[in-house]
Amino acid sequence: HHKAGRMQEAERLCRQVLQKEQTNVDALRMLGLIAAAAGQMDEAAHLLRQALSHAPDHTAAMFELGRVLKDLERHEEAIEVYERLVKLQPENAKAHYRLGAALAPAALTDRAAVAYQRCLELAPNHTGAWLGLGHMLKTLGRQDEGIAAYQRCRELEPTFGEAYYSLANLKTYTFDDAEIEHMQAQLDKEDLQDSSRVNFLFSLGKAFENRKDYASAWRYYEEGNAAQRMLVNYDPVLTETTNDDLVAFFTREFFQNLGPVGNFDEAPIFVLGMPRSGSTLVEQIIASHSQVEGTSELPYVGRITKSLNANRADGMQYPQVLAELQDRHFEKLGARYLELAQLHRIEGKPRFIDKMPNNFPLVGFIHCILPNAKIIDARRHPLDACVGNLKQLYARGQNFSYDQTDIGEYYLQYQRMMDHWDAILPGKVLRVQYEDTVGDLEQQVKRILEYLELPWEDACLNFHETERAVRTASSEQVRQPIYTSGVGFWKHWDKEIDELKEVLRPILTGYDN
Repeated sequence: HHKAGRMQEAERLCRQVLQKEQTNVDALRMLGLIAAAAGQMDEAAHLLRQALSHAPDHTAAMFELGRVLKDLERHEEAIEVYERLVKLQPENAKAHYRLGAALAPAALTDRAAVAYQRCLELAPNHTGAWLGLGHMLKTLGRQDEGIAAYQRCRELEPTFGEAYYSLANLKTYTFDDAEIEHMQAQLDKEDLQDSSRVNFLFSLGKAFENRKDYASAWRYYEEGNAAQRMLVNYDPVLTETTNDDLVAFFTREFFQNLGPVGNFDEAPIFVLGMPRSGSTLVEQIIASHSQVEGTSELPYVGRITKSLNANRADGMQYPQVLAELQDRHFEKLGARYLELAQLHRIEGKPRFIDKMPNNFPLVGFIHCILPNAKIIDARRHPLDACVGNLKQLYARGQNFSYDQTDIGEYYLQYQRMMDHWDAILPGKVLRVQYEDTVGDLEQQVKRILEYLELPWEDACLNFHETERAVRTASSEQVRQPIYTSGVGFWKHWDKEIDELKEVLRPILTGYDN
């Protein structure tokens, strides 16, 4: 029944088994798989843990539990499961691969690379491990080795579009004629997987952009966006109504009545804003300071707000639920964030950066639980920011970025929310404009360090010399000295983005076009 997709029948039979034998490991594991397939990940994790409590060495259940925990972004727990699995089966290539895949999003890049390399020692033709290793080597700044890993991946699987897009996404790799012809030939195959098709389309867009054939590049980007938009779910109305709730709830009066609450630790620095707006550059500047560690795009603020919705019999949701919390609850929520972030603080420096761009609607909540945290809004010309998103294929998330109207409306919502935080929490957020940063780097570095209350260090000015793991699409760009070629690059496609310009018209009057 399970194999045939008849989940209700499979679940009914599993429960019949458990009525007679409560500790039946296979029935518990099967129920966990059914729950995971239904998107009930917390329930799946609970059932799989139950199975393992009766059979601690049940490797199939361990594989599934690790996968579920990774999907839940409970990185530390997923790593523990896979480390136990590797100890049980040290020659199991799949176990080492899964361990690497759990270590990578936890920003434990060196350890992830080792796990992928061990997988490849056991299974030299494991394409997923070659791809993962390429990502880790790129993150560590070992670009030539990363390129070699991606190239090996595509040799093993020529129709695997993600290997080609990984090369394109380096931003510094140039495809030759043979590579372009190969990618174009793949698009003619009717049996090509949808995800590979999208990856090839975005790769070709980048290939032709590098050749300054902007018309051809945009055709591929546009086709890639249209194909990816069909594969993702995004509801722009939900984005707007969610922000309506936040604006209505977080008022100046709310914060006046709240008073000083939360965890008063001064360690966190949040860099947020629209993706592709220079946040990685800002992060690299700050992380070049001796007192600051750059960590990653941490998912924890959003996860904590979602946890407030759990097990509410009255149906009350975030943000309204905050009105019922006491001072000690806000302090505990701040402490919980710091506890989760601790996994990523490898260097033990006094301050750290959380560079999740999508935290911008959560500024009010951050102020409630971490009132001494510093928050920087990395902002860019709306057309450059939006076109940058339309040229980018994300590994996951950012589903608003594959349509001109969607991305334009999302930018309007972003500016609306930042204007709201500026109005009710004046001075809380420092805005760093990308164009100002590349135009006068020293002045902007001074502004940033003064806001962060950090002493001047020349290393922040020479950020491109800093050796650290950078996990975003801009990883190679921030290893170069400052450059201005990214300013106004939307003009290459001026005639192709009329739909976007129309959506953004209410705010474009404030910019010099």
